[in-house]
Amino acid sequence: METESEPYVRLATLRQLHQVVADLNTARSLADTLQTVADGIVAGLNYELACVNLVRPDGDLVVAAFAGSPAAEALITGRVGSRASWERRLSMGVAWGDLRFIPHTEGWVLIEDDVPQWHTEGPAPRFEDEWHPHDRLYAPMYASGSGRELLGVISVDRPRNGRHPGPWGQEALQMYASQSAIAISNARLRANMQRALVRLEREQQALRASEESFRQAFEYAPSGMAIAEMGGDQHGRLLRTNDALCRLLGRPASVMRRYSFADLVHPEDIGTLLRTSAEGGRAELRLARRDGSYVWVSLRNSVVADTADGPRFLLTHVEDIEERKRHELQLAHRASHDALTGLPNGAELRSRLSARICERPYAARAADEFDGGHDGGYDSPYGHEHGFGFDPAPGAATGGPYDHHVHAVSPTGGDIDDGTKGLAVLFCDLDGFKSINDRFGHHTGDAVLIEVARRLTTGVRDGDTVARLGGDEFVVLADGLGAADAADLAVRLRNAIIPPIRVEGRAVRVGASFGIGWAECGMTVEEVLNSADQRMYIEKRSRAKVHRRAG
Repeated sequence: METESEPYVRLATLRQLHQVVADLNTARSLADTLQTVADGIVAGLNYELACVNLVRPDGDLVVAAFAGSPAAEALITGRVGSRASWERRLSMGVAWGDLRFIPHTEGWVLIEDDVPQWHTEGPAPRFEDEWHPHDRLYAPMYASGSGRELLGVISVDRPRNGRHPGPWGQEALQMYASQSAIAISNARLRANMQRALVRLEREQQALRASEESFRQAFEYAPSGMAIAEMGGDQHGRLLRTNDALCRLLGRPASVMRRYSFADLVHPEDIGTLLRTSAEGGRAELRLARRDGSYVWVSLRNSVVADTADGPRFLLTHVEDIEERKRHELQLAHRASHDALTGLPNGAELRSRLSARICERPYAARAADEFDGGHDGGYDSPYGHEHGFGFDPAPGAATGGPYDHHVHAVSPTGGDIDDGTKGLAVLFCDLDGFKSINDRFGHHTGDAVLIEVARRLTTGVRDGDTVARLGGDEFVVLADGLGAADAADLAVRLRNAIIPPIRVEGRAVRVGASFGIGWAECGMTVEEVLNSADQRMYIEKRSRAKVHRRAG
């Protein structure tokens, strides 16, 4: 079972991974891209050493970039390892997806081969997954397409936590290697395009050859390319598009010439497009396909001239990043949702609850308004603009904790409904679940948890939150309820859980104890959850006493 801190670690890793992947596309040359790949491993994936081995035209691999140790960099950068030695390494050890891990117990036979390497001596591991100085982990980089051409290999060493990477770390490294391969391919493509452009500008006598070179690089580029007008009444109109872009958007070249990118961009991304500079500008946005759907792309602009003094045109490189965006969303969902039930996990629950309450108690705000601090005309306790007698800091972003914040209040009459509507927090703990787990096994227990999650989700309104804290504990957030409403909801959910649950032909039953707490501004998230948790235990003990008297 994952620890409570793992979702936060995953979110932090996702943010770091997103940043270093974004940095890959900022490098202007192939050499810069290779060094950025190595630096990203050290900066974003928590390894102390990283080496990028690039395939040369003759098939051997050269150490093209190194990060983490100036001494090691000076020793092995530029050295070459034979293709045969590398293929031997990539066939040894343990396969983690596309990754290849060679433990020190097997890698000793590689010490004398011709692959450049750097390692230090160290003690034997104290536990099973501790990293040994002679352990080796490789991440091959393959070109996109069905051929899986090897572009190079990333080798990493010395994880900062001293352990072998788990499934999450393996997936992050594999995704980074895939994005690095795309960045290296794009850097090579840009280098080819830039060389073609230089020839077009400087080699007047070889103009035709240069134009043909540019045409082939443009037409047969694996990613989308477009040329658009610059200036004049037709500014931005597409003059020419390659087959890859036409296939990506599902539109023939003749139709594409009717549009500009401004006509095709998603309405929410038009501002991003307009802010993208012509020379060296880059943006990630959505473009419309012929069927009405949208695809995420990365645009990169360059300015080219037909002749030395001729009109200028905009050359745009369009890369399909739909899969990367989908993968990022999947990773974000996995980091914020429970793997078993699909419900929001504890981290996501706390995030949603934190967004609903602020640090300033409603009573203190009401007192300020009574003293004349509030100059608005709000009579409702649920909404106001900030009127706390201070101004935001210059340049501060709007939407702070008190800007247009709807204060969360709680009923003041205890179990008696005083008419106040607030954010109810229902803490649910299953009764009898442990005995099912012990008697029938975890498989049956998991099936029970999945069904309970479904029944809870079915029993609440759209907009309410059902989350799993872990084990057999669930939490429901339901806004706009009074005390009686919250009590009725707890009864309905308990009655929904009680009916038998069938698992592999066997009927099992669980009960549920609910504690009702209220989220109120001025409370912390943990105070809100602890309050509901305590009420749940009070209710569980009181029901147990009733059962004992009845028996």
